[in-house]
Amino acid sequence: MDIRKLQRITVNALEDIKGKDIEVINTLKLSDMFARIVIATGDSNRQTRALARNVHDKVKEAGGEVLGMEGEDTGDWVLVDLGDIVVHVMLPAVRKHYDLETLWQTKPKRGASKTAAGDATEE
Repeated sequence: MDIRKLQRITVNALEDIKGKDIEVINTLKLSDMFARIVIATGDSNRQTRALARNVHDKVKEAGGEVLGMEGEDTGDWVLVDLGDIVVHVMLPAVRKHYDLETLWQTKPKRGASKTAAGDATEE
């Protein structure tokens, strides 16, 4: 399936169940493993599971392949592996803690990085 079509299906599926703060990150220049990361927030464990399940179902209905799902048991962070797209549906506190947006950004934030040598202390 075309990556743009898969992305559109994914985002629409998240919007259908009122997913919040949906963000799509293009990872083509950062990883050979997948082309996009889609991150969304759910208000409760029940909603995160419903959001992930809706992505799963809508992709399958469109003829796409779902390689796997993880995290449905707790619902704090549910991952849906669509091959070219990895979808992360998280509770607000989990999303804030792991901050995947910063982890996968293409440009470092100003002043956010120091060289290892600059941080090391001599004994």
